[in-house]
Amino acid sequence: MTKSLVSIVRYEKPLESVRKTVDLCNGLDHLPRKAKVFIKPNIVMWTRKSVFPKWGVITTSRVIEDMVVLLKERGVDDIAIGEGMVLFDLKDKITPKHAFETLGYLDLQKRYGVRCIDIHDRPFRKVDLGAGVVLNFNTDILDSDFVVNIPVLKTHHLSVVSLGIKNIKGMIDIPSRKKCHSADPVKDLNYMIARLGNKLPPSFTILDGIYTAERGPSVNGKIRRSDLLVGSADLLSADKVGARLLGFEPSQVPHLVHAAQDRARPSDMSDVEIVGLNIEDEASSYDYDFPYNEAKTLPGAMVKMGIQGLDFRKYDLSICTYCAGLYPLIMASVMQAWNGEPWDDVEILTGKIMKPTPGKKKSILIGKCMYQANKENPDIQNMIAVKGCPPQPKALVKALQDAGIKVDPVFLEKWEENMGFLMRKYEGKPEFDESFFRIPT
Repeated sequence: MTKSLVSIVRYEKPLESVRKTVDLCNGLDHLPRKAKVFIKPNIVMWTRKSVFPKWGVITTSRVIEDMVVLLKERGVDDIAIGEGMVLFDLKDKITPKHAFETLGYLDLQKRYGVRCIDIHDRPFRKVDLGAGVVLNFNTDILDSDFVVNIPVLKTHHLSVVSLGIKNIKGMIDIPSRKKCHSADPVKDLNYMIARLGNKLPPSFTILDGIYTAERGPSVNGKIRRSDLLVGSADLLSADKVGARLLGFEPSQVPHLVHAAQDRARPSDMSDVEIVGLNIEDEASSYDYDFPYNEAKTLPGAMVKMGIQGLDFRKYDLSICTYCAGLYPLIMASVMQAWNGEPWDDVEILTGKIMKPTPGKKKSILIGKCMYQANKENPDIQNMIAVKGCPPQPKALVKALQDAGIKVDPVFLEKWEENMGFLMRKYEGKPEFDESFFRIPT
């Protein structure tokens, strides 16, 4: 059996640590000298309205610049950095530019001639990934000669881990992303994303674990300073090692199992050769899921508060990125509104497959998909529908208030501004360094 090399390196200093990660696994040995290279970071979300915690959420600009320098050393002049970040206003052209500027990508443009691409402004091409999966991919990444994939090393509340394969989801258009969150119990999220890397050009994956996230992928997770880098010229092998570092066997990560089966490879580590640090010494235990009561009808934090008269069911794989992003905001709003008096037998439903509970007095259907799935369901006594795609915060506030949950509108309507308050928990912790997200002059 031919084994794929994967390097694990301690991040110690700029450029040299990334160089060591690349060299140990021969990560760029198959890079054509005059290649057209596409760099895919992980900018899962962004806001212009507050300074928010980026550690363990967004790829560090430090690793991005170091990779650009290594590419330039190998004679590569045509380099693009591209991302398709989640935007609640799909017509918003300012926020992606603000992200690129804040992260220093425009400095990379001036210094190295790198191009910055918001893929929402670019064309897409239909790609058959096999096994009945057809998605629309950004043409810039498809037409490149080589891809450098730089996700963050983190867990994910839906996909268990979010690493190299999952990072490619940011290269498909919005309809394709929604398609990945299928209601089909067989061709579910894990089945779909497992095949995202099937038609990519040759690539190198480097997992940015300078900061790592538990219960990611966004800012509400628990962040650690880990100072780890993982590199491989084989996408699946990089993800296998990344999963182990986060405390999971690859066989415990459904989309990695699908990916291995799709490639006729084992779902364990038997086809991987690790160089550099010892994986057993570096692996830690990370949670990916949020706690719920036994019936999965109420988040653990709400149970601790003694909230009654409400079912806020655990999300499933059919909930798309937009509704999933609203989930913690709704939860925070409801918890703030609790005054000790039970609500009037309310349920909140999300995703595409949940069904209303017979006998519930009020059913809040969040999102177009949930509304379409249940708009004529006879078990609903009093339907309160939020039909938007994505649902708008003001509509969510009204729905909750109509159900008797008197939420403060500020939690939902000012969510971008409120993200700045999350910076407080990192105050006085010098290991959480904002300079990792800037390009030094």
